[in-house]
Amino acid sequence: MLKQRLLFGSLMTVAFAAIVIFDGWVDGSLTDSTPDKPVQGTLLCILIVALVVPAQLELAKLAAAKNVRIFTPAAMVASVLFATTWYWPQLINISQALYLSVLSAFTLSALFLCQYVSCGTSGVLANCGANYFGICYLGLLSSFVLAIRIDFGLWPLLMFVSVIKSSDIGAWAIGTLFGKHKFSPRISPGKTWEGMGGAAAAAVLVALLFAGFCDIMYWPAAVAFGLCFAFIGQMGDLAESMMKRDAEQKDSANKVPGFGGILDIVDSALVAAPFAYLFFKCRAY
Repeated sequence: MLKQRLLFGSLMTVAFAAIVIFDGWVDGSLTDSTPDKPVQGTLLCILIVALVVPAQLELAKLAAAKNVRIFTPAAMVASVLFATTWYWPQLINISQALYLSVLSAFTLSALFLCQYVSCGTSGVLANCGANYFGICYLGLLSSFVLAIRIDFGLWPLLMFVSVIKSSDIGAWAIGTLFGKHKFSPRISPGKTWEGMGGAAAAAVLVALLFAGFCDIMYWPAAVAFGLCFAFIGQMGDLAESMMKRDAEQKDSANKVPGFGGILDIVDSALVAAPFAYLFFKCRAY
């Protein structure tokens, strides 16, 4: 399991980096020598959509274990529209705030309609609440990944994702090898304080490497970034663990060796993405 986790975790991180770098080369944002094209992050946008769709199916499976109905087609469409929030203003004259406001209102109305057609008055609060939660969890949170790419560039995005995934790998490796003191036994018995230390060490190291080679920030800020997002990333993992434990499921699926499902791969990055956007936004002033 440890070898699989390390192998597939590293391969997925490298593959993601390759897609983002190629995306930057296509739209001109990779280097300063070529002018930026007006539309940025197209390949990343497609990748996010490709992850959101199966993740919704996994979330629907978890909800079904609690007798909650996810209106999958509507939830998928809404999640994709939320996830691509920062992409559309590059094509049409609309602000992200207006886009989100209108989309939120129409999504809620659509969920009520789906509830009426599918279930009538049975489980209105549970079904509509779970659907809207899933849309925000997968769609709204993932939109900040694309936001980091479009507003701050591909290197800050790669720094964020690399720090999060390296902290995951560090936590798993050190926790598996040396973990003794439980971090959150009620939610995730496998997590330990030793693993948290491994997550912090790996995250700080990767953040310092990006700070040094990509000139994103000074080293004190990189240390703070690594420490903060090692912790926030683990909180994101715990958030998904709560859902799985409530549904009495070990993993959201069994598609990726050593990890489980798509939700098990993206959980830490989803919760951390808005905080990373805020971190980079504050750094811009």
